[in-house]
Amino acid sequence: MASIPAPMPPARATAIGFIAVLLWALLALFTVGSAPVPPLQLNAICFAIGGAIGIVWLAATGEARLLMQVPFRVYAFGTAGLFGYHALYFSALRLAPAAEAGLIAYLWPLLIVLFSGLLPGERLRMGHVIGAVAGFAGAALIVARGAVGFDGAALPGYGLALLCALTWSGYSVLSRRLGAIPTASVAVFCLATAALSLPLHLALEETVWPTDPATWASMLALGMGPVGLAFYVWDIGVKRGDIQLLGVASYAAPLLSTLVLVGAGIAAPTPILFAAAVLITGGAALAAWASARQAQA
Repeated sequence: MASIPAPMPPARATAIGFIAVLLWALLALFTVGSAPVPPLQLNAICFAIGGAIGIVWLAATGEARLLMQVPFRVYAFGTAGLFGYHALYFSALRLAPAAEAGLIAYLWPLLIVLFSGLLPGERLRMGHVIGAVAGFAGAALIVARGAVGFDGAALPGYGLALLCALTWSGYSVLSRRLGAIPTASVAVFCLATAALSLPLHLALEETVWPTDPATWASMLALGMGPVGLAFYVWDIGVKRGDIQLLGVASYAAPLLSTLVLVGAGIAAPTPILFAAAVLITGGAALAAWASARQAQA
């Protein structure tokens, strides 16, 4: 098994981990900006960039030697988690409105709390249940579009967004059983995801390259930030910082993401959209509060 990461002040590690939350708030914006690049091609390019960041990381930290100590099952698991989540996410935002699909995808913090409550030695409290009801009410409000009616054309995108949330929450909870691994392994996850995405793209999609500087900039920013640096700083935060505080902080991501889309003029500031954001974010925060009380009991 690989060596446990070197000690770091928890407050510093938590602050580093919070950078990931801020970067993920830009995920939907850059994904929309990268259109019309198809999902698997986008996966391959962005994770290649993320892997390149990892190579620089390895050169700076000298952790390359630790990679040989990481079991193959960890690499397979990490690659499946990153590949699955982002392939589903990019596809969802191509098939449904960005703000709505993004909010459904951001049910993952709530699902992490719920799934964790089902693990051995854990139990669900009333706060978990109420939080789950509030979160899924927000998702239902998005799908039904309030009084406007059901939008059948966007249903495939909404379904992929829900699978996206299930994928990342399942990955996050199951990763607890794999033990401590060095942050350097994230570079392998990224490069393997890129390598897996490329042949699938060539077999299933038509290659489409950006035709203007804004699209190129969005794609590069996506690979450098939300689909690159974010995974490295998050890994540091959850391993060496206050994981409960980071978990609560991650619940701000759907609201921040929605505000960014509205501010960029991509989403309209409708009451339904903000009501859904409050329900999903508030429900997840309530579930986190229930978990904190359970830990203190």
